Amino acid sequence: MITISVCMIVKNEERQLRACLDSLKPIADEIVIVDTGSVDSTKAIAREYTGLVYDFPWIDDFAAARNFAFSKATKEYIYTADADEVIDEDNIRLFLRVKELLPPETEIVQMHYLNLMEENTVYSSRRELRPKLYKRLRTFEWVNPIHETVRLDPVIYDSDIEIQHLAKGNHVKRDLATFAKALRRGVRLDKTLHSMLAKELFTAGDESDLMDAVPFFEESLNDPARSEDEHREARCVLARAYRISGRTADFVRLCLREALTSPCAEMCSETGRYFYDAGNYAEALCWLNDAIFETQPVITILTEGSENLALLADCYERTGDLESAAKYREMAENWELPETV
Repeated sequence: MITISVCMIVKNEERQLRACLDSLKPIADEIVIVDTGSVDSTKAIAREYTGLVYDFPWIDDFAAARNFAFSKATKEYIYTADADEVIDEDNIRLFLRVKELLPPETEIVQMHYLNLMEENTVYSSRRELRPKLYKRLRTFEWVNPIHETVRLDPVIYDSDIEIQHLAKGNHVKRDLATFAKALRRGVRLDKTLHSMLAKELFTAGDESDLMDAVPFFEESLNDPARSEDEHREARCVLARAYRISGRTADFVRLCLREALTSPCAEMCSETGRYFYDAGNYAEALCWLNDAIFETQPVITILTEGSENLALLADCYERTGDLESAAKYREMAENWELPETV
């Protein structure tokens, strides 16, 4: 049977921490909790479950905090958890079975993450497979009988374990502030972080967040070292920012450029909203239909979600098609994230 260190970073989690730790006790051989500056009872609650509670000054770097937590682990595998996660009894039993039977060569175990939050930010489905359990010390080995080489790809096991993500509210402002500080330090966002920032902004950022991000995405759009995927993300974010701020010429320029290639759902959505704001509901209908039903998203599946469906219903109502308005209003009320993508 393998041994497991549960590693967590926390801050002001008194509302959720007990439920999380109660569900983790049966699978943990040790629990390591790193606090990044709580001013509530988080640390006192943590000490009810473990003596391994550490302070780590917050430096706007989640990776640094995670690495510090991992450095305190002593068991064979590390399970990384957030305070808003809970594992129910059925999945605790599955977890214990994995713990008992996991082949020793396994380096990463993936588990199904159930997004059951009250507010959605960057998620595209209600259920997604995520790496959650990691071998603490990796063993390298030679492979292939000829032209031998060191195996670098991790051995991954996809388990049936389900973890419930029960976040209250969202952390958009915190995350966007961390992005902003990283950019001010001159950090170059890699492709993954570029995508995450675009997603945070496009799905949950407010007008001030968008305006603050304009210089970064204008630079990104003109950076030949960025991929076409990154350029398209930049165009989507900038189109929304330009539309909201009234930079019509810049907005039209981006939309025309996108239309010459393969329009994405986000750009169709922004064009539809532009015509809606202008009172041209018949034209808005065309673009919103394309956004919801005819194109693929670059950033978020929410372009086909309840907000655009409700706007489409409003357009039909304003153009006198009450039957279609009722149809799409019902679709908006019943829309949910897909189970998987």
